[in-house]
Amino acid sequence: MNYLSTRGDTTPRKFCDILLEGLAPDGGLYLPARYPQIDAATLGHWRQLHAQHGYAALAFEILSLYIDDIPAADLKALCEKTYTAEVFGTPETVPLKKLRDASTGSARTDFYLQALSNGPTLAFKDMAMQLLGNLFEYELQRRGEQLNILGATSGDTGSAAEYAMRGKQGIRVFMLSPHGRMSAFQQAQMFSLMDANIHNIAIEGVFDDCQDIVKAVSNDLAFKRRYKIGTVNSINWARLLAQVVYYFAGYFQATQSNDDKVSFTVPSGNFGNVCAGHVARQMGLPIDQLVVATNENDVLDEFFRTGVYRVRGSADTHETSSPSMDISKASNFERFVFDLVGRDGARTKALFHDALAKDGRFDLSGDAAFAQVHQRYGFVSGKSTHADRLATIRDVFAKHGVMIDTHTADGVKVAREHLQPGVPMIVLETALPIKFAATIREALGRDPERPAKFDGIEGLPRRVRVLPADVARVQQLMAEACR
Repeated sequence: MNYLSTRGDTTPRKFCDILLEGLAPDGGLYLPARYPQIDAATLGHWRQLHAQHGYAALAFEILSLYIDDIPAADLKALCEKTYTAEVFGTPETVPLKKLRDASTGSARTDFYLQALSNGPTLAFKDMAMQLLGNLFEYELQRRGEQLNILGATSGDTGSAAEYAMRGKQGIRVFMLSPHGRMSAFQQAQMFSLMDANIHNIAIEGVFDDCQDIVKAVSNDLAFKRRYKIGTVNSINWARLLAQVVYYFAGYFQATQSNDDKVSFTVPSGNFGNVCAGHVARQMGLPIDQLVVATNENDVLDEFFRTGVYRVRGSADTHETSSPSMDISKASNFERFVFDLVGRDGARTKALFHDALAKDGRFDLSGDAAFAQVHQRYGFVSGKSTHADRLATIRDVFAKHGVMIDTHTADGVKVAREHLQPGVPMIVLETALPIKFAATIREALGRDPERPAKFDGIEGLPRRVRVLPADVARVQQLMAEACR
């Protein structure tokens, strides 16, 4: 399998090349030259394999279609090392929890939460990041090289990356976060780590400022090559690929037959999580709808309703109670638009490099391709507000005794607006409620449960540097740490 850039660079590259590279040299994102197609026989085999041998076996089968430069035995061992009950808390790894209140007219629709937050940092990012850490360590040892990872986080990516990479040989992590804009628990998870290879940098700005710095450093090819810069954000294809697996696992748990369809609702900020669902659907997984759920920062909802993609500036990015979605520039959205416009790299570059830089927006509403968003690709969307998520948290707890976090609440609220008779709806859980305790207290008047290993974490000593939103200052800090 070869990989190409969304902005037109078709130089053949293998998986392990792009694993360590992040952005393509032309500023685009990597995608496979084609999506492998899954026939009915293969889907049936995978259903049986998942039932009998579990998540790691399914992951190996799917990853093998995209990774042909790691020996099969080694890749299988990496999957088995990553997806264990010890790491993810349950033998099923991503179990479904049924909520029985969904109805569409006179018909009833099975409604599920897919538990993705049982990993080390209690967020769905662990599902991919734990594999990425093992892949990085494997490939760096194979090459005898080191890697400096630069990432940006609005909350969960940072802790998941740091817990996956801490203590790993040949790896340093530099993680940017918006100063003062994460929950107290999220800050404590990251800033309390004292591992020598972990560097936390709080940027005076919003998440998009952090993300812009990561892209700017990645596009400084001389600096990138000198310091061997890689990424763990969802611009890294390996992370997105790992997330494809749980769409198949969710489908197999929610259906009895491969003739059945399901829909997925995904709380969305950077578009990586739902883009993995797009990849699964393109492979042939019977997905009816991919429902994009946003919070008040509704750039993606606006596009899927109107065809206009309009990024917001720092002053117009709302600080919300689902902070991991406080994003107005969805990095992975470029991957979907590349497919939407017929994999035309020149046009994708014109939209994401030229139009956004000049006007801060582009408009596909009058384009024939926009009609395919719903008809061919199955995307629909909706938004949720603070009042909505409070009401949803209360409702789900009252009816089912299930406590959900703020982002998952956004997903449940929007999912209920897009139910189809007889088509199971799966909402991807994004984090455990303890990560957003203040809003849970506001909604329910009680604290969420806290895993014992995190008792007192907010009171631990912290190791973090606060910097202005300045590319040169971040590069200076990285260069000093690498001496």
